[in-house]
Amino acid sequence: MRLYRSMERHTDNYYVEKIRSGETGCFAPILERYGARIFSLTVKIVGNREDAEELTQDVFVKAFRSLSSFRGDSSFSTWIYRIAYNMAVSAVRRKGPDFIPVDENLLSGVPDETDETAFGTADTDGRIACLNRALEQLTPEERAMIMLFYKDSRSMEEIARITGLTETNVKTKIFRIRKKLLVLIKAMEEK
Repeated sequence: MRLYRSMERHTDNYYVEKIRSGETGCFAPILERYGARIFSLTVKIVGNREDAEELTQDVFVKAFRSLSSFRGDSSFSTWIYRIAYNMAVSAVRRKGPDFIPVDENLLSGVPDETDETAFGTADTDGRIACLNRALEQLTPEERAMIMLFYKDSRSMEEIARITGLTETNVKTKIFRIRKKLLVLIKAMEEK
């Protein structure tokens, strides 16, 4: 007869309180829950898997050491994403820029509302390839914000908490980033 041990899934706050009371083994479910998500965010910001792996480890070490500063003003996931965002952006800034600046005047000529025709007649695979190349040309902060919004389905409010910006500023930035992506994609399609 086999004995199965049931693993209950608890809330983040449950694990945080257990860790604070000395049960450091309770950090494992946090790692399991957020490891892939934090890695995904950091790799999109730093653009290098090896650097992102190391950075992800550093994020969790910092989160573990800083649990006493987690006040619960936001969700734990927002708190750990903020740590990851700040550490990844700082790492990229130390390394130096590797993006192509887009003239802000070009953005003023892009319509506010875009439709399917804005991306030309390229096939879906071609569009995805163009989008990925365009994403690589964004600043780390822009890439992170767009990924948080579209890939991770974070709300404007959550992104504001993660980035330290106001919600209005986040909305404006995401709007401008979308226009910038469109300009970059159009330039690629014209080549």
